[in-house]
Amino acid sequence: MEGEDTGAIGTQLSGMTMDISDSYDELANHYHLIFENWDASVERQAAVLSSLIELKGGLDSTAHILDCACGIGTQSLGLAKAGFRVTGCDISPKSIERARVEARQRNLNIQFSVANMLDMTGFGAHFDAVICMDNALPHLETAEQLIQAAIQIRGRLRPGGLFMASIRDYDCLLKERPVVQGPSFYSDQGRRRIVFQVWDWADDRQYTFHLYITHEAGKSWQTFHTSGVYRSVLRDEVAAALGCTGFTNLRWLFPAETGFYQPIVLAEAR
Repeated sequence: MEGEDTGAIGTQLSGMTMDISDSYDELANHYHLIFENWDASVERQAAVLSSLIELKGGLDSTAHILDCACGIGTQSLGLAKAGFRVTGCDISPKSIERARVEARQRNLNIQFSVANMLDMTGFGAHFDAVICMDNALPHLETAEQLIQAAIQIRGRLRPGGLFMASIRDYDCLLKERPVVQGPSFYSDQGRRRIVFQVWDWADDRQYTFHLYITHEAGKSWQTFHTSGVYRSVLRDEVAAALGCTGFTNLRWLFPAETGFYQPIVLAEAR
């Protein structure tokens, strides 16, 4: 887990909005518990992404960035603290509410709003970079939606602007089709927390993830559960969608090179 026509696209957009928005609304108050230490992850990811934006994208820390699947702010907060001008949007209203709270607590000036990456026409075409991290693109249900999102992202970028996204390595995962991710065992001031996912494969590409967060609460245990759907998107599919919607100079960077936990794609707006 860690999100951008008419006619058929509109129908698909409606379904995705209901299902994914509900899942992440449920998760908003628990999302930080996926990480061993969310604040440390915010700092660590900001260091990696800042370096890529500056070194690979040729931008400095005054760049204006749109985080188009910002969630509760895992990337937005750290990038804003590093000096970037950040605007964030997400399909989940509850996630946006929490992101605003987190930004206020850190005295960070970030504009957060609710928007679906399939329709970001409310934003101007002036951003230096658009980011879409934490496996958000595979929430899109079809190849057509992936292209629609690429069109919307390209429409938010100035010429020469940078697009950066991360997805799970489905080129490898589809060979294995795992049914469990984790478990990860953490400790919160001596109280144990267990985080894991169960993956139910519907076909050779689509699966439902079930996220479980179980933690000690006094003498008992409490479990939070939510679920959602991913479509396993291959790197060639991402490249094809970007290539036909106004992007060039596409590059894939892998965890061994970047220190980020997922493969990252970079592309430049023509």
